[in-house]
Amino acid sequence: MKRVRTIPQSPEEKVRLKAIRDQFQTERPSLDELIASGEYSEPVPHGVTLDAMHIASLLKQAREEADLSLAAVAKRCGLDRSVISRLENGLYENPTLATLNRLARAYGKRFLVQLVNNG
Repeated sequence: MKRVRTIPQSPEEKVRLKAIRDQFQTERPSLDELIASGEYSEPVPHGVTLDAMHIASLLKQAREEADLSLAAVAKRCGLDRSVISRLENGLYENPTLATLNRLARAYGKRFLVQLVNNG
């Protein structure tokens, strides 16, 4: 059985998230109400999520192949260790191409983007 990792949360964040869950359970807003409130964002298509997870996996694999620690990569590319860790674990929603290129250079690689046909 695969162990699920939890994201560490500060006590304040836990309280904030609990308040949101409690409010949702009490009010039970409809989809139309959520959209009207501005608190709803469109779901991310599954393929986009899989692509992001693949990039995260490639980043971690490249770092491990280069035998570099998070601290070493952070020093080489000027990003915080926590940012690199979040990227590698798929927790960073929208990395820029500049960020991905900085990481690739730190690993002695280059970042390549391809367009492929759906199918």
